[in-house]
Amino acid sequence: MTTSELLLNGLAAFLTLCIFSFLYKDNPFYKFAERLVAGVSAGYWTMLLYHTSFHDKVIVPIFQQGYWWYIIPTILGIMMWTRFSKKWAWLSRISLAFYMGIATGTSIPVVMYAAIYKQLEGSMNQITTDATGINTLLMTIGLICAVSYFYFSKEHDGWFGGMSRVGIYTLMIGFGAGFGLTVMGRIALLIERIIFLRDYLLVLFGG
Repeated sequence: MTTSELLLNGLAAFLTLCIFSFLYKDNPFYKFAERLVAGVSAGYWTMLLYHTSFHDKVIVPIFQQGYWWYIIPTILGIMMWTRFSKKWAWLSRISLAFYMGIATGTSIPVVMYAAIYKQLEGSMNQITTDATGINTLLMTIGLICAVSYFYFSKEHDGWFGGMSRVGIYTLMIGFGAGFGLTVMGRIALLIERIIFLRDYLLVLFGG
C-alpha cells in the first residue's frame, strides 16, 4: 500500500470511527463526520447534475447543436427558481404543472406494467407437480387470501373470514421478509466497515 493510499484509508478509518462514536453518545466527532458527508454529497450531486443535466441538456443542444426549441424547457426550469420570490412565485406553478403532468403520464404506464400486469402474469403460471408448481400454488393461494382481506363489502366471518385471516398471515410474512432483507443489508454494511478497519490496522501495524 502506497503512502497516499495509507493516508486516504486512514482518513476513511477515522471518519468511520467518528460515525461509530454515536453508539456511545452524540459528540463533536460524529457531528463533524455527519456534516462532512452531507456537504461532500451536496457538492458531488450538484456538479454531477450540472454536467449530466444542465450542460448536456441545455448548453450543448442550444449553443453547439442549434436546437433552439430547447429554450422552452430551459425557461420552464428557470421559472422553478421563482419559488424563492413572494412576488413571482406563481410562475413556478406553471413549471410544476408541466412537470407533474409529464411525470404522471410517463410513470403510470410503467407502474401499471411492473406492479400490476407483471404481478398478475406471475400469479397465473401453470401449476405443476414439481417444486415450482407447489410454490406457484402457494403464491396464488396467498395472493387470493391477501386480496380478500381488503374486500370490505362482505362480513369477514365463516370461510371468508378464514381466507382473510390467511391473507393477514401472508401479509405479515411479506412484511417480515422485507424487514429482514433491510436489516441484513445494514448488517452487511456494518461487517464491511469492520473488515475494513481490521485490514487497515493489520497493514498499519504490520500484522
